[in-house]
Amino acid sequence: MKSHRKNFKAKKEFEESVIQIDRVTRVVKGGRRLRFRATVCVGDKKGQVGVGIGKSNEVTGAIQKAVNAAKKTMIKVPLFKGTIPHDHQVKFKSAMVLFKPAQAGTGIIAGGAVRTVLELAGVKNILTKSLGTTNKLSTSKATILALSELRKTPAMEQAEKAKQENKSKAPAKKAPAKKAAPKKAEGAKKAPAKKAPAKKAAPKKAE
Repeated sequence: MKSHRKNFKAKKEFEESVIQIDRVTRVVKGGRRLRFRATVCVGDKKGQVGVGIGKSNEVTGAIQKAVNAAKKTMIKVPLFKGTIPHDHQVKFKSAMVLFKPAQAGTGIIAGGAVRTVLELAGVKNILTKSLGTTNKLSTSKATILALSELRKTPAMEQAEKAKQENKSKAPAKKAPAKKAAPKKAEGAKKAPAKKAPAKKAAPKKAE
């Protein structure tokens, strides 16, 4: 008999996206050794994101190593109304990226590895420009560096304080009170108890 139970897959805490897979060769005494290098981005789309690199003789092993490395080096990105709090420009080796906040409905104006990192970080509206190399590894590292250097603005701090105050002022929900049984009226007369019917006396015999 086949069981009719449904297999429910547990939701992953973080989403993963492979940015690039490269073949790396190393020359040794006996010849060349071929390995794979994977660059993976991991994020929860709520402000946490990380980029990791892994090397292995197989592609799946390289990806798994990169995922573990990305989870260990995750950063927290301060987001404000779906975008970044202020302009920022960063240079990482030969890569240079420029970020600017955008209004709602703009979307992510970016491409390549920069777009992948911003999507997994939870950014919904932003304007970006890559001013240096187009190497995906360098641009992804530059994006992570730029996001890690963002700081909270006074407007963000005021909004957070207002939320905390509203939570503290909100009254706690009370449990619904049980309905009391209706009380009997004091002046109500009790119903008379029913008497058992009297037995008829047997007729007397004549003397």
